[in-house]
Amino acid sequence: MKRGHAPLSVIVGGITILALAGCTAASEYAPRAVNFPIPSQDVVELPEGSVDVAVEELPNIVARILDESGIPGAAVTVVRDEEVLLAEGFGVRRSGEDAEIDAETVFQIASMSKPIGATVVASQVTEGVVSWETPVVEHLEGFALADPWVTEHLTIGDLYAHRSGLPLAAGDDLEDIGYDREYIIDHLRMQPLDPFRITYNYANFGMTTGAEAVSVAAGVDWATLSEQALYEPLGMASTSSRYADFLEHENRAALHTRVGDGFEPLYERMPDAQSPAGGVTTNAVDLAKWMSMVIGQGTFSGDEIATPEALLPAISPQIVSGHPAFADMRAGNYGYGFNVGVQPSGRVTISHSGAFVLGAATNFVIVPELGLGIAAITNGGPVGAAEAIVAEFLDRVQFGDATRDWLADYGLALGHYHAPAGDLVDEEAPASPAPPRPLEEYAGSWSNAYFGAAVVEVAGDGLLARLGPDGSYELDLTHWDGDVFSFVPSGENAPEGSISSATFAIGAGGETMTLDFFDTNGLGTWTRSSPG
Repeated sequence: MKRGHAPLSVIVGGITILALAGCTAASEYAPRAVNFPIPSQDVVELPEGSVDVAVEELPNIVARILDESGIPGAAVTVVRDEEVLLAEGFGVRRSGEDAEIDAETVFQIASMSKPIGATVVASQVTEGVVSWETPVVEHLEGFALADPWVTEHLTIGDLYAHRSGLPLAAGDDLEDIGYDREYIIDHLRMQPLDPFRITYNYANFGMTTGAEAVSVAAGVDWATLSEQALYEPLGMASTSSRYADFLEHENRAALHTRVGDGFEPLYERMPDAQSPAGGVTTNAVDLAKWMSMVIGQGTFSGDEIATPEALLPAISPQIVSGHPAFADMRAGNYGYGFNVGVQPSGRVTISHSGAFVLGAATNFVIVPELGLGIAAITNGGPVGAAEAIVAEFLDRVQFGDATRDWLADYGLALGHYHAPAGDLVDEEAPASPAPPRPLEEYAGSWSNAYFGAAVVEVAGDGLLARLGPDGSYELDLTHWDGDVFSFVPSGENAPEGSISSATFAIGAGGETMTLDFFDTNGLGTWTRSSPG
């Protein structure tokens, strides 16, 4: 509810409408009884028994989509209110090994952590620790963004709705080179801002900042708060917001990144820095309990995690996240940590996907009108498999059959995740490049207010640049042309085939090094502080 707007409270399916308007005599707007039921919405009628039929067919759907996609394994769960209709594992935890996935196998769920974290916040709103409208600066001493007015007015809800004005993926580059949560949140002040509260830019560390304000207000770190407020009360015994806890599970799924037409377990991903936005690990059994709690408007098995009033803003539209390209196209909306949409059948859905290019893809959808939720968690990078499993199941529930080839369509939509990054992608090295300066002239210590210090050293016939808090993020710089060198970045945001430039400017006007891969928001230039 926005301050200054008259609230409207409707008891759906009942016979009472209560309308309150500020600055108007109460007697004019007293509750009035009506003698007809209030329909919730116009929706397509379900085929008879379609939920049970879809659940029965679901294992075949999963097996087919895993086979077509090449992803090694998945776990899927379906709930109706508090009844678990299915919780099952498919495939193997790690390719090349025999250990099978079951309903207890723990996965990294990437950005599906966001709605789970949002319910932690809703629990603290219920307890009166914070509200969605609480300014972040009330609890994060010294926090700032580039605009002082935005800094003063920025709320927890703004950050959970991705409407702070921070650019897309702000802070992810700092995580990639090894910085911790505290450093990243502090350096968000250097990011350029888009218009406040009218721009949707998906930002992991924006949301993480909101969660950090909540945990400070609660007087406990985020991972512990999540345990105390959500995981333990719901009996989510295998769920954690600490990567170390994930590693303690023998029954855990490995990450598999896409290589050619297949998937290989090449990487590990430790996302503690952005834990509220991407660091939850869980299994199908625990996700079933969490979805049932959301379906129950904050209550599960008689235990209240959050009041309906505290949870509703999170699962209601707060900003347009996807503007229509055509007049008859539905807009996409985002709440506080949840996507909010409408199915072709006319039913409202709340949902979220998660993806690590290094090897995870997840999706859940809840249909509140049906009291129905489904989650699919996989151990392969994002090619649309998790979304396809969920979408085909919901098609069969609502229409009796699949309406399209969801794996093919989602695969096209998510293809950008695997697109190589960097200004030298698809560029050919010059056949006759201008020679570089003597390599020693590029060596030395370089400083950058956002990324921190870098050290450039001569290494054989090229250069080695060391970045990050301890210099452990290394880039081999290979001569390209003149004062330009090439490098291959690594990490979550550098899919296979990525290649970028390092451009040195050395002269009377100053000495700078620009790493184009890190210069998306104009922050990727280092200045030499001392020669090598």
